[in-house]
Amino acid sequence: MSMAEKGSPGRRRLLLILPLLAFLSLSGIFLLQLISGRDSSYVPSALIGEPAPQTKLPPLEGLDLPGLDPAAFMGRVSVVNVWGSWCLPCREEHPLLMQLAEDGRVRVVGLNYKDKPENARRFLGELGNPFDAIGVDASGRAAIEWGVYGVPETFVVGPDGTIRYKHVGPFSQISLSRELLPEIEKALADF
Repeated sequence: MSMAEKGSPGRRRLLLILPLLAFLSLSGIFLLQLISGRDSSYVPSALIGEPAPQTKLPPLEGLDLPGLDPAAFMGRVSVVNVWGSWCLPCREEHPLLMQLAEDGRVRVVGLNYKDKPENARRFLGELGNPFDAIGVDASGRAAIEWGVYGVPETFVVGPDGTIRYKHVGPFSQISLSRELLPEIEKALADF
């Protein structure tokens, strides 16, 4: 075998070092992300500052509540919670929604996502109903219009009908007090 067939020693060394350099570069990028302090669960929403989607949804049958009607957002601060009875994190955050429902300054609206009506009613029967209105999104189309990534998700809609805030995932007591409640207060201050 000739020297040309084996390749030059410099070229072989480069082929050995190149993967190591790539690994170290990626490791550095991941390390910077970790120590930056940014919340990696934060998902920006293109709808912040935009009018809430104008999709009307029918009410959850068997309950004496209206469906989701964007016209009802006007003049009140609304918290829109996307939930499903099949969603375990929805069950976890539900007591916090019950607590929020006691605040008469806000209207709590449910967007029931791809759920069976009997399961949704059973869920609310077991855990309580914090909602002033519940719109049923059986097809998932309204959730797409709201920019929903998964359930639960929660939006604050200002009295002018614009989306002011979005939270992806379930609330904890800490995220409720540090994130959602301050955003509600900001929206109420504009009222």
